[in-house]
Amino acid sequence: MSQPFYVSPEQLMKDRADFARKGVARGRAVVTIAHADGISFAGENPSRALHKVSEIYDRIAFAAVGKYNEFENLRVAGVRYADLRGYSYDRSDVTARGLANAYAQTLGAVFTQESKPYEVELVVAEVGPTAETDQLYRLTYDGSVVEEHGFVAMGAGAEQISAYLREHWDAGLDHAAALRLAVAALAAGAPAGADGAARSVEAEALEVATLVRGRPRRAFRRPDVDEVREALQQG
Repeated sequence: MSQPFYVSPEQLMKDRADFARKGVARGRAVVTIAHADGISFAGENPSRALHKVSEIYDRIAFAAVGKYNEFENLRVAGVRYADLRGYSYDRSDVTARGLANAYAQTLGAVFTQESKPYEVELVVAEVGPTAETDQLYRLTYDGSVVEEHGFVAMGAGAEQISAYLREHWDAGLDHAAALRLAVAALAAGAPAGADGAARSVEAEALEVATLVRGRPRRAFRRPDVDEVREALQQG
């Protein structure tokens, strides 16, 4: 009688983490930046229909990198969670922290119990009445949650992008300046061209969205290409 193949729990978790991490690293980067006018998102995404950044509820947005079908399932589940909680209790009871906790439970359960973990990384953001009340939560494939401050970079080149943001980010940036910083950071995290020059990121290749501070209810806004191009040319 043959002996069953044995893998230690430590090795199994390490293999799953390595698999998910590699999947996330293949995804095109997304940057989230908090600033004086709200919270902005920017990422390379030539598709006009398959969004990486989406509205969840009144003042809450969701950004993701990794496998589209997996993070789209999470986005839909988040919208249902927010709608049900807002309807059952009050709209003010729907918070980024509550949504992040729900996502963490789902990701953690998939990572430990399913044969394949989700190859995703998420940001859940909520814009507040002041910059000090903004909330940014980063969730990884294993359900870990980290509250971030100022900015978050996910996907390919995330370490280089984060280093660029740490050097240049300022809480007093306006929306246009934050968008220019995000695009510059994305370029810093991308491989250089054959001639060694930094690669530029054009407005047509960007997906951009903003949670606008001060709106009475729905804060999410997705500017068109002309607005993005104009903001990038202001600098």
